[in-house]
Amino acid sequence: MANDIHVIRNASTIVGYDGNAQGHAYLSDGDIAFEANGFIHVGGRYDGAFTHEISGKDRMVLPGFVKVHCHSGEEPISKGLFEDEGTAALWGNALYEYSNLIEISDSAVEASLTVMLGDLMRSGVTTLVDIAGPHDSWLPTLAKSGARAYVAPGFREAAWHVEDSRRLDLIWDKGRGYEAFARALEVVDTARAHPSGRLGGIVSPSQVETCSADLLQAAAEAARNRNVPITVHAAQTMAEHEELMRRTGLTAVQYLEELGVLGEDLIIGHCIFVDGHSWTRQRTDIDLGLLAERRATVAHCPVTFSRSGMVLQSLGRYRRRGVNVALGTDSYPFNMLEEMRQAMICSRIAGRSVFDVGTADVFEAATLARRALGRSDIGRIALGAKADFLLVDLKHAAMQPIYDPLRNLLHCAAERSVDAVYVDGRPVVEKGKPIHLDYDGALAELQEAQNFAVRRLQANDPAGRPSSLLARRSLPAM
Repeated sequence: MANDIHVIRNASTIVGYDGNAQGHAYLSDGDIAFEANGFIHVGGRYDGAFTHEISGKDRMVLPGFVKVHCHSGEEPISKGLFEDEGTAALWGNALYEYSNLIEISDSAVEASLTVMLGDLMRSGVTTLVDIAGPHDSWLPTLAKSGARAYVAPGFREAAWHVEDSRRLDLIWDKGRGYEAFARALEVVDTARAHPSGRLGGIVSPSQVETCSADLLQAAAEAARNRNVPITVHAAQTMAEHEELMRRTGLTAVQYLEELGVLGEDLIIGHCIFVDGHSWTRQRTDIDLGLLAERRATVAHCPVTFSRSGMVLQSLGRYRRRGVNVALGTDSYPFNMLEEMRQAMICSRIAGRSVFDVGTADVFEAATLARRALGRSDIGRIALGAKADFLLVDLKHAAMQPIYDPLRNLLHCAAERSVDAVYVDGRPVVEKGKPIHLDYDGALAELQEAQNFAVRRLQANDPAGRPSSLLARRSLPAM
């Protein structure tokens, strides 16, 4: 008897991995067989024993997406509040002044995480990195979802304080930072030992400017002793860029290099404001060369930053310089396919050319940039790889007519055409809905959580401004 082997019979399109060309390629009208340990047959006819058969007619089989940067916590309840807001004196970024206003109750944290996971998986994500504060429901909810997940418990020594909407100050508490660091390492170790076998840990000093040099180096040492990745927000805003220039005379990338943190195991959140960016005043071109030489990974999250008028310059340029760029979603919407589409659009605008980046380039960043996690067994459909994949309905109206199905998916259909998602050969999404999570119940709780957060905005604002000023509605009330 076969050991619980599934076969997808006669799939119309398979996005398989060509080992000779070291990239994805289309296969037509073939079979895929898989078990819990991974794929055992890709393409052509499968004549071996099996226990379950799935029709591949009018379906495209894609490798699951690998998303290396997002935040659960209070992010899902921020939706609709501050998209039109920002601090003019801080280059229009809303991060520093507005993110600190959101208050979330402990009971709402699990609902927030559940909604994020449901949205990510519905858009084809099978592996994710969640950067958040530790909480009791974190690992259990991630495990219950069925996803392959890495927890990155954040820690820092300095808190942001915006003075009178005109200046960013850092309030330092090194003792508290090291306490959080110790707690983070406990969570990382617990995740790595989780019985599901699908959880991992990442050491995550939160932002390069909120951690001392000593803490950044201690974090890197702890990660390397455990053989796990490191992630840090760096070169993410002009306020941070100017703070580091004032403090060290170096860009974020050069500072991380000086500290010995820059390396193949480092994932840099955003990395927009490198020395060659048009907004900076360096007028040099050192950073991309360092990133490529050290084989560090950039976690590119275009949607959140383009909302504030900020773009990487550009995804195509980074890739041509040899920088490993992976994709994330940062905050809402937690939709990987929409993020991939925005990555193409922003790159072509920043690069001032339709040729700056192609559909295949963005698809590769969402799958084969798995190097960020030190893995070669995810992000591809090939013998021996993990059976993490999604099924796309080629008959969906948004996928019609079909000449190039991948272009239709990324430019038009997005998650609407995703029918099912599998991790380790087991379904986690069916008919577009997560099957192991109470997604609808979490949505209802999230509305209550946002109502609570809005009521608390004025109390959390140092200037005592009402919610009607802090989170102005798009239209006035009649």
